[in-house]
Amino acid sequence: MSREGFWDNSEASTKIVKELKNLKATVEPWELAHQKYQEALEFTGLISQEEQSLLLDLKRNVDGLTQIIDQLEFQVLLGGPLDKNSAILSINSGAGGTESCDWAGMLLRMYSRFAQARGWSVKTIDLLEGEEAGFKNVTLLIEGAYAYGYLKAERGVHRLVRISPFDANKRRHTSFASVDVIPEIEEDLDVKIEESDLKIDVYRSKGAGGQSVNTTDSAVRITHLPTGIIAQCQNERSQYQNKQTALKILKARLYEAQAAQKEEELKKQDADKKRIEWGSQIRSYVLHPYNLVKDHRTEFETGDSQKVLDGGLDQFIEAYLKFSAQK
Repeated sequence: MSREGFWDNSEASTKIVKELKNLKATVEPWELAHQKYQEALEFTGLISQEEQSLLLDLKRNVDGLTQIIDQLEFQVLLGGPLDKNSAILSINSGAGGTESCDWAGMLLRMYSRFAQARGWSVKTIDLLEGEEAGFKNVTLLIEGAYAYGYLKAERGVHRLVRISPFDANKRRHTSFASVDVIPEIEEDLDVKIEESDLKIDVYRSKGAGGQSVNTTDSAVRITHLPTGIIAQCQNERSQYQNKQTALKILKARLYEAQAAQKEEELKKQDADKKRIEWGSQIRSYVLHPYNLVKDHRTEFETGDSQKVLDGGLDQFIEAYLKFSAQK
């Protein structure tokens, strides 16, 4: 990076900087653990049983080392070839009109807070607002080391049970929204897209945005005709930028589809592995008549539903990754 001319090619230099961050995220925790281990060994040889204050310092040092080791053990679960990548997360409201749109908005807030707490950036790529509240669908680019490795645990249908704020009679409603997560992939991955296989539509953006949004036909929708896979983007400033972002998403979805097909051919998939479809929810969020969030795959649950909706997903994701590693 210090070499002369390194920054002349912004695309190449950005890629290397991103690779450096990923490598640091892997190496630095191990180096810190080794450093704390050496400090604890040296400290042990300097104190005696009578020196209680020093013993407390040693205990704090060991507790800190234990916490780092626990995190490293968890990181081993993120060993997939694309786990270290950023993630493209899509939320789609289910049947139920305003209720489900509002639930999609609550999930958007939950994932945004989870990402921001980890220092990841969140960028809205595409959204379609509900008629009264929330969103019919929204797509986010969540950039950060291991974003996909963590968020892949969220792929599936999410169910909400609550007293509806939109029902004058204060009745209990059940709402559904689906979450899809794919990795952001690099340009050099082997995904071939023929120009003749693409149908490209341009239209006027419908959501909030920057300059020129809503005034020109800058939004882009790309359909891959052989597979029917669709990608769209409307939040960039120009039609060209929207097209490039949509192509990036399409490439990621095609890569994910090809990988899933290969896995199905090799493993025939486990008999208990459910497809992501309505009626096969992975998690329920109950806000009435009691508070409970339960993951139906791992059976992990908590009564602190507000913490979860505020982005506290770590325990659910850890439980899922451990569950997946045992299958």
